[in-house]
Amino acid sequence: MTSIVTLTLSPALDSATSIARLCPDAKLRCSEPRYAPGGGGINVARAIHQLGGSALALFPAGGPSGQHLAELLAAEGVACQTLPISAWTRECFNVVEQANAQQYRFVLPGARLSESEQTQLLTVLAGLPALDYLVISGSLPGGIAADFIPRLLQIAAQRGARSILDSSGEVLRQALDIGGLFLIKPNLNELRALAGEHIDEPDQLFKVARSLVDTGRCTAVLVSLGPQGALLATRELSERISAPTVNKLSTVGAGDSLVGAVTLKLAQGASLSEAARYGVAAGSAAIMMPGSQLCRRADTDRLFAWLQAHTAAGELD
Repeated sequence: MTSIVTLTLSPALDSATSIARLCPDAKLRCSEPRYAPGGGGINVARAIHQLGGSALALFPAGGPSGQHLAELLAAEGVACQTLPISAWTRECFNVVEQANAQQYRFVLPGARLSESEQTQLLTVLAGLPALDYLVISGSLPGGIAADFIPRLLQIAAQRGARSILDSSGEVLRQALDIGGLFLIKPNLNELRALAGEHIDEPDQLFKVARSLVDTGRCTAVLVSLGPQGALLATRELSERISAPTVNKLSTVGAGDSLVGAVTLKLAQGASLSEAARYGVAAGSAAIMMPGSQLCRRADTDRLFAWLQAHTAAGELD
C-alpha cells in the first residue's frame, strides 16, 4: 500500500463559537464552543480519511491543547504521530456574528520549536517505515532553522518520496530554489507574490506556472483559482479545470480538501490530470459544507463524475 505522510509544523486546536453581535468592551456571551483539529497537513490527512484513504499526520504537540488535538484526531480515526515539545500547541478561534452571519478567524502564531525539537522531528520522519508521498502544508512557526527545509526535502528525496508543498512566502521560495519538488499548490495571490508580477491573463498564468516546471524546480504546478477551478501545468500539458457550480456555504478547508484529494488519487496510480480534477471536485465539495468542515466523499465522487463526463465530452478546458 502506498504510504502518505503529512507534516504540519504549526498545528492548531481550533475552537468555534458564535455571538449575537460583536462590539467592543462589553462581555460577549458566546455559544458552547466546538473543537476541531487544525493545521494544513492535519486537515489534508483528515480529508484523505474522509475520502476513504489513509494518511499519517505527523506534527509537534505540546501541553493540554496538543493532547486534545491528538485525541480529536484519534476520535475521527485519523492516524497520527506526535513529537512532544515543551511549548503548548496554539489555539485558534473562529467566531460567527449572528446578526450579520459574518465569520471572524483569529489565528495565533504556531508554537516555537527548539533546535533539538526540529532535529528530532527530522529524525522521526527519516525513521518512518514507509514514505511514498510527503505533504508539507501550512505555515512555519518562529525560530525554524535556515537549513530545516533543505534537510527535510533531502530526507524525502533519500527515501524516494514525492514531495507535495502547500505553503507560501519564504517557505515556498526556498523549497523551489532547492528544486526537486513533485507538486506545489499555490493560489493565484501566492503565485503572483512568487513571480513578483501582477497576473491576470490566462496565458500569463500558464507562462509563470510553466517556468517553474521548465527550470526543474518542480514537476507540476497546480494553481487553485477558487470558484474558477484550477490550472495544472507540467512539461507535457497545460490544463484549465473549471469547477462545478455548487451552493457555497464556506470556503474554509477547500484548499486542504483539494490537496488531500490530489494526493490520494496520485497514490492510487492516477495521472496528474485525473488527480487534479478529483482535487477540484473535493475543493468544491468542501465549499458546500458549513463552517470548517471538509469535503464529504459522496459529494466529491459525484462532482468528480460530473467533471470526468464533461471533460470527456470536451466541454471543460
